[in-house]
Amino acid sequence: MGFVSAASYTRNRGRLPPEARAVARRERDNIYHSFVGRYFGSHLWAMVSTLGQFWRTPFSSLMTSLVLGVALALPTGLYVLLDNTRQLTGVWDDSAQITVFLDESLQDVERTALIDTISQHEHVSGVTFISKEQALSEFKQMSGLGDAIEVLGENPLPPVLIITPLFQGFTPEVAQSLIAYLKTLPRISAVQMDLQWVKRLNGLLDIGQYGLYLFAAFLGIAILVVVGNTIRLIIQNKRQEIVVTKLIGGTDAFIRRPFLYWGVWFGLGGGAVAWLLVTATVWTLRGPVSQLASLYNAQYLLQYLGLIPGITMLSAGIILGLGGAWLSVGRHLREIEPR
Repeated sequence: MGFVSAASYTRNRGRLPPEARAVARRERDNIYHSFVGRYFGSHLWAMVSTLGQFWRTPFSSLMTSLVLGVALALPTGLYVLLDNTRQLTGVWDDSAQITVFLDESLQDVERTALIDTISQHEHVSGVTFISKEQALSEFKQMSGLGDAIEVLGENPLPPVLIITPLFQGFTPEVAQSLIAYLKTLPRISAVQMDLQWVKRLNGLLDIGQYGLYLFAAFLGIAILVVVGNTIRLIIQNKRQEIVVTKLIGGTDAFIRRPFLYWGVWFGLGGGAVAWLLVTATVWTLRGPVSQLASLYNAQYLLQYLGLIPGITMLSAGIILGLGGAWLSVGRHLREIEPR
């Protein structure tokens, strides 16, 4: 029946007999499925053929993938470093404990009630009491000034409470709130906790995050240039094939398609190389970092690149590879015309 009959079916389907409507419907479906089949079939052919050529030129493909992998691994590794550092600030060791200096006239009953009150706070994990005598003994052992302290004749150190915070969710803001609460309690002389290092570290991490974005943008431009130049060389090597294809009626979209898949494979290969590089780096540094954390009475293991960041990195590689190929093909394909 042809395209006219299929189009007429849409306009005149109310006036056609049932048999004609069925035939027209089948013809319309056949045309649609034929078009869809040819479209996806051409994409499948381009994808498989370029993958085969990718593997048949292992050296050049590997070199390009390594360059892209290093470019992707640098910002990804910096992201992993910043993410681990942020998690490390949440691992509060002994230096994060709060020291509460008590009034020397505080009685035992009052001290017990005060410890019970503090222990019930939602962000407090434990409370340890250190008497004046115990504090003086520890100070003598740690300072080596035992003889000089004996000259004083009396113990100048006050009794203290060592408060261990609940690590989970204990941010600098929560710490400030807990310190303000402790200062409101009776018979407390002073509350001490050093939070400046945490605030400074968080400030440096924020700067590092903005630097990461700029670094990733610059390397993204470099990846576009590398892929574009590689695709340009492939186009020049296939110049005669492109001319012949245009002579027999091949469209620009048909010619462009395999080169776009070249960019996809380069981007995917670069992403895989970057994943391996970042994983190997984290695995190498895990032992030394764990040993360093143990010196501060903490247990910490470097975290690998997560699934979502890893997929994001692979997707970024594919998009950049496709973008570089698209820019290169769009420019150089117009310069190749049959004469």
